[in-house]
Amino acid sequence: MRKSRTRRILAAVLAVGAAAVFLGASQGTQTDPLVTMSYINEVTAPQILSDVDARLDQREQALVDRLDASIARYERDMEQKLSGSAGTGTAGTSSAFTVVNVAAGRQLTGATGFEFLLRSGSATAVAASAPGLIDTTGGGTLASGGAVEPNHLYLTTAEGRGLKAVTDLTVLVRGSYTLT
Repeated sequence: MRKSRTRRILAAVLAVGAAAVFLGASQGTQTDPLVTMSYINEVTAPQILSDVDARLDQREQALVDRLDASIARYERDMEQKLSGSAGTGTAGTSSAFTVVNVAAGRQLTGATGFEFLLRSGSATAVAASAPGLIDTTGGGTLASGGAVEPNHLYLTTAEGRGLKAVTDLTVLVRGSYTLT
């Protein structure tokens, strides 16, 4: 009886071992892969794409928020600069171009770096020494007493340089200036 029982146990162990070897050998073959392509296409890939889309949307929203904040800050700065500009009195400072009307016989002079552009009328350059004004449009200089060309941008290199109105003028100015 004992031998019979031992034989049964041995046969069962061998059967289980043979089944394990048979099943283990057939797993993961080309005909029976561990993960099917349809599982990857239908479950895994859409989930990965969904996660990537969510992360990209979050990153895009963060960048849009930063850009909106930068634009708002820039607009606020520009509005402050524009609202702080002067030019209708006898002296002023402007970080943006401002329209100034100059009556015939008056002088418009500025600080170093003052810029102006004659829009209408005729004027002559005013400067204590050479070079009088830098004509940034023409790429040259204008001596004191020389005719200021309309629609040319001029730059002063020293305090007290500018123009004298021969007729009534309309001038665009940027920078610190005095009207005398």
